[in-house]
Amino acid sequence: MPGGVGAPGLMIAPKGVRVSMRLKRFLLAGLLPVLAVMTLAQSHIKLAPEYRHWLDEDVRWIISPQELKQFLQLPNDPARDRFVMEFWERRNPTPGTKENAFKTEHYRRLEFVNEHFAAKLPGWLTDRGRIYILHGAPDSITAHAFSGHPGEIWIYRQLNGERNVSFRFVDQCACDNYRLIPDGKTLPVPLFER
Repeated sequence: MPGGVGAPGLMIAPKGVRVSMRLKRFLLAGLLPVLAVMTLAQSHIKLAPEYRHWLDEDVRWIISPQELKQFLQLPNDPARDRFVMEFWERRNPTPGTKENAFKTEHYRRLEFVNEHFAAKLPGWLTDRGRIYILHGAPDSITAHAFSGHPGEIWIYRQLNGERNVSFRFVDQCACDNYRLIPDGKTLPVPLFER
């Protein structure tokens, strides 16, 4: 892609910056739902506030682009209600049971990030919040300074078939807004203004 690395029309990093394949997949997986929700906000699709909230906050990081597209094409609220029920049931580790451990854990994680990672933004919108929502609590967290700024290194012993996966975050503004540091970089390159 001329000028940078990314999907067509989406630059992840400036030209010349090395971006690992793992980070590209991670960023694109995280950005596609964000971009889709941003498109929803700009669209003329009329959705009741509870559906907008569900898309923008509740499932922002876990809904697939295909699922989002399907949801936005639904003709009415009863169809949307059915979709939401089926969305959670597809993720239920014990399908057909009343208790859905995945859904319960997901909402517990949302509550946790809003309680612990909120600063200028709600916790679910922060980089640490996104990682926590997607992967749960890290196996270890180490405080570490990056270029004189406070930071953290989160380590997961096993994540998606990989061993010892780490995520590095830095608080450049000293405002508790820890941003994800892309692989091979010392400070984050803003992907888009939040």
